[in-house]
Amino acid sequence: MGKPDRAQLEDLVRRFTDAFNRDDLDEVMSFFTEGALYTEFNGQRNRGKEAIRRAFEPQFQGAFGEIRFHEQDIFADETEGKALIRWKCTIEVDGKPQAWDGLDILHFEDALIQEKHTYAKADVPKLEAV
Repeated sequence: MGKPDRAQLEDLVRRFTDAFNRDDLDEVMSFFTEGALYTEFNGQRNRGKEAIRRAFEPQFQGAFGEIRFHEQDIFADETEGKALIRWKCTIEVDGKPQAWDGLDILHFEDALIQEKHTYAKADVPKLEAV
């Protein structure tokens, strides 16, 4: 594919998100490079496809209920090969619908995700020593 243009980046992000929403872990993993990095919203870093798959498995096995990501905005920078998707995540907790806002920053290399950084708005912020 070479270097994706803006429309191709947006399409990649939408197809990636759609794979999450269909609970298709194999397809989700097909978007990553072998040495990819996934940083979770809590700061946990997962390097390589095996580690990323392990990080996603509980979600795809239904450990948290049905999780869906609803696109709010996509920004794509074809020069840098980066995209950002802002989403609302919905889930049912104890029979009650819940939602929060978040985003993923995606770095692409040859139309595959090299880095995925997830950020989410939460009631309790993640604190780190400075």
